[in-house]
Amino acid sequence: MDLYSGHINKLIEELAALPGIGSKSAQRLAFHLINMPQDKVQRLADTIVEAKANVRYCKECFTLTDRDICPVCANKNRNHKMIMVVENTRDLAAYEKTGRYEGVYHVLHGAISPMLGIGPGEIKLKELIERLKGEVEEVIIATNSSLEGETTAMYISKMIKPTGIRVTRIASGVPVGGDLEYIDEVTLLRALDGRIEL
Repeated sequence: MDLYSGHINKLIEELAALPGIGSKSAQRLAFHLINMPQDKVQRLADTIVEAKANVRYCKECFTLTDRDICPVCANKNRNHKMIMVVENTRDLAAYEKTGRYEGVYHVLHGAISPMLGIGPGEIKLKELIERLKGEVEEVIIATNSSLEGETTAMYISKMIKPTGIRVTRIASGVPVGGDLEYIDEVTLLRALDGRIEL
């Protein structure tokens, strides 16, 4: 039995297809949108269409931007000799929020995953190697601690080491308040290896 009309059901379906939105959240959002004033709904729709039409990859780091060069790469005060390699734009945003990193980034748009058929050619590795022809002194690998992230980190490290450029890996460890019994082995080993004197 259809509880709602076709238009409402279609809206709920489309919203539920978004990542992180379950059926209840989709339903809540759909009713919120329907109850919004027409001008606000139109502004939201226009914003989505404009973002889709205008957002593209930065020509240097491949993050998402609506300019040829993103604000981070365009900033002359950033250390362009230090590149942090991240899997996606959300990771870049997370590091930027810390306000502590002063270098630039390179966004891979994925990680090597033979199980999913994602090889080195499917992510932005060729573009990273091209960037290393400049005056780069250090590449910080900040991929996730997943199997795919570790595989990608090892691959990048083996690619860059022969160039003489310094390659480092971010430390990852036990989250604050985390019980050790629930932490995976890779995280525990990295936490142990990255330990500091207290």
